[in-house]
Amino acid sequence: MLTKKQRELLLFINDRIKETGVSPSFDEMKEALDLASKSGIHRLITALEERGFLRRLAHRARALEVLKLPESAVPQAQGSGRGGFRPSVINGEGRSSRPTASASIGTFIPVMGRIAAGTAIEAIEHETHRVAAPDDEFDPDTHFALEVSGESMINAGILDGDTVILKRTDHAQSGDIVVALINEETATLKRFRKKGGSIALEAANPAFGTQIFGPDRVRIQGKLVALVRKYH
Repeated sequence: MLTKKQRELLLFINDRIKETGVSPSFDEMKEALDLASKSGIHRLITALEERGFLRRLAHRARALEVLKLPESAVPQAQGSGRGGFRPSVINGEGRSSRPTASASIGTFIPVMGRIAAGTAIEAIEHETHRVAAPDDEFDPDTHFALEVSGESMINAGILDGDTVILKRTDHAQSGDIVVALINEETATLKRFRKKGGSIALEAANPAFGTQIFGPDRVRIQGKLVALVRKYH
């Protein structure tokens, strides 16, 4: 069974070959699937080869042959990957509770330690292990994960013990849930708001207050895009 991104790529390649007689370039495939890097396309093509849907033709540039299509080859609408955070919760078996997010095969995101959803406890340090990504749109080169400690974000659906997946970025818009590094020392998971010339880091739990900082004291390290939850 193909993942959503595998299916989208296979149908895109098939349609392009029918239209032009030539398979699309990796840049065209990356843009069509709204992926951050071409490494995600390489992984998708390899997975489609292994499943017998695609074949690379030797000694020819941009040469792909579609061997077969899914039983129901109706193109699905492609998501933009943008917009507000909607948690994609992956249970302990690696299956997503969102019907549009299929478990990725062979894509793992580095877990960089623990993050506080409460009082800031520590900065992002180094990779401790890896976690399966919920979909092929998540690239280990542009995404990272952190284990959550604390309950200040529970009203945003983020619980103590969850693993959050973030896209690396140093920019955020008001309302984004981000990992913020405070004074280059401690990191915390909060909702980002601009308050005049200051930055507010808001909790999603009335038991916790909002923290206000000058812009030179806060550095954004990532924007929340998904989370993983294990059930015991």
